[in-house]
Amino acid sequence: MTTTPDRRTIVAGNWKMNKTPDETDAFLDAFTASAPTTPSVEVLLIPPFTSLDRAGRRSAGTRVRLGAQDVHEAESGAFTGAVSGAMLAACGCTYVLVGHSERRHVFGDDDAIVRCKLERALAVGLAPILCVGETLDERRADETKAVLVRQLSQGLAGLSVDALADLVIAYEPVWAIGTGETATPEQAQGAIARIRAWVAAEIEPAFADRLPILYGGSVKPANALDLLSQPDIDGALVGGASLDPDAFADIVRAGISAAEGR
Repeated sequence: MTTTPDRRTIVAGNWKMNKTPDETDAFLDAFTASAPTTPSVEVLLIPPFTSLDRAGRRSAGTRVRLGAQDVHEAESGAFTGAVSGAMLAACGCTYVLVGHSERRHVFGDDDAIVRCKLERALAVGLAPILCVGETLDERRADETKAVLVRQLSQGLAGLSVDALADLVIAYEPVWAIGTGETATPEQAQGAIARIRAWVAAEIEPAFADRLPILYGGSVKPANALDLLSQPDIDGALVGGASLDPDAFADIVRAGISAAEGR
């Protein structure tokens, strides 16, 4: 697959369990003062639940969009500690992560739960960012393709192109998250090309051509441009580096350079 003009470039910062509402204010003050703004790259912040409302109010009227780190699969009910899709939308979220590797491997979300969460996101009008990727043991066993196919088929099978119009996929090799290890640009490109080929074969070629697929896994200012310049990589899901407004702004700049160079 080759890059098409219709594919969006997205740089998303997943803060995980970091930043209070006041720290969110400070981040946005610093980031919006220095970060470039351009239609060529969509900038997305994904704070913890307790900072979503503050981030939504502070980013209103700017080019910064808001996402959530997870969503419960039920509409509402007696689910202590859970957050519904309607609650996320009320805070200003337009995106939500589903199937992040830490949800899968730390909290036990299996493929069936990920599918239910993806369907809930779609039902309330949130764009799901479906995260897929292999562990180190799976990579060493040459199971990367099989893992990706399983996660994609369980997450997306049977859903129409119209239902998935706002879908984003993030390839995040588990062995490269929070470890300091990063897939080489060639490794990341190879895996994401496989994902796009699966979508083309199982859903629709034209849909695959315009589907944004991000790379996530120890993305930093130093490696962002090399990663984002690959033909099938349409942006980044950034973890630790997104906590620093200057570092995140540099990654956004790399995204702009990659997008405008295509």
